[in-house]
Amino acid sequence: MNIAKMMSAAANAQKKMAQIQDDLARREIEASSGGGKVTVKVTGAGDILSIRISPEVVSADDVELLEDLVLSAVRQATGDAKKLAADEMGKLTAGLGIPGLPF
Repeated sequence: MNIAKMMSAAANAQKKMAQIQDDLARREIEASSGGGKVTVKVTGAGDILSIRISPEVVSADDVELLEDLVLSAVRQATGDAKKLAADEMGKLTAGLGIPGLPF
């Protein structure tokens, strides 16, 4: 492969990566904990959009439970977003044959 083809392939990959990142920023992922009592919505880029908490789990006597439920839902949602991003980027980098890419 000559250098001009390599540069062209790199430029195309960069455009596709920007398109994937834009798409991820628009996609929404939702995760919940406590049987749906706490729900977190994030973008595919990992930005938290909302946290919904059912009034039945809000108790001054058990703040630790609520903290655990929120943390669990946030971890699940952001983990799902990271997996989605890795899967989408993996589709792009799979055909490039460049060793050492993190996807």
